[in-house]
Amino acid sequence: MEHRSVPPGSISVLIVDDHPLFRDGLQKAVEIEDDLVVVGQCATGADALQQAAKLQPDIMLLDINLPDINGLQIMRQLKNEYSEIRIIVLTAYHDAEQVLHAMRAGASAYCPKDITQEQLVGVIRDVAQGSYVVNDQLMDRAALLSWISSSIDAIGGYAANGDQTYVPLSPREMEILQFVTQGMSNKEIAHRLRISQQTVKNHMTSILKKLNVQDRTQAAVTALRYGWVRLQDITRHQ
Repeated sequence: MEHRSVPPGSISVLIVDDHPLFRDGLQKAVEIEDDLVVVGQCATGADALQQAAKLQPDIMLLDINLPDINGLQIMRQLKNEYSEIRIIVLTAYHDAEQVLHAMRAGASAYCPKDITQEQLVGVIRDVAQGSYVVNDQLMDRAALLSWISSSIDAIGGYAANGDQTYVPLSPREMEILQFVTQGMSNKEIAHRLRISQQTVKNHMTSILKKLNVQDRTQAAVTALRYGWVRLQDITRHQ
């Protein structure tokens, strides 16, 4: 699919699914709307990463189960490198743990494949505006992190042990963790603090190790759970 220009004010969409008929159907459903433009289609995770880097769409419609790279891996990589791309998971699998995995990996919304055209268009527009959608609930980032924390407690298996001793974070690490909880990328944090992206990356590596967590979202949830960052602080910086 050739690169398509996106009119000012429009929302660009990249479709990632290994079923060509489903991709074509999605494109037709999306492009009924004047403000939505499909800039590309991908059948594999590798192609999705390449096209995301090239096209940098506003929205990616992503299936979890792809023939090469799992959708969760794609999200984690994109959120580290292109955090401005907002990802809507569109999949036939809809169990509670899968939803939690996806939102922790960086998804902005999780939708079943039998979603109606009207509902999908609404989710795309909401996500493009910075909102999150889970189980038909529209949330801001503070509400999302609270939902993730509650889901972790309900499902179990992700939360830190109650007797775990955390290594205190340095003032700079706490500052970076605050920005992470606000949803900022390494690039945005580096710009705000006037330090290099590599320095931010090094601090993030240290933060994840000290907190014994695997990703940025879990670090943010940990910060909320232990009161290091307050929900009102996040909301104020939205």
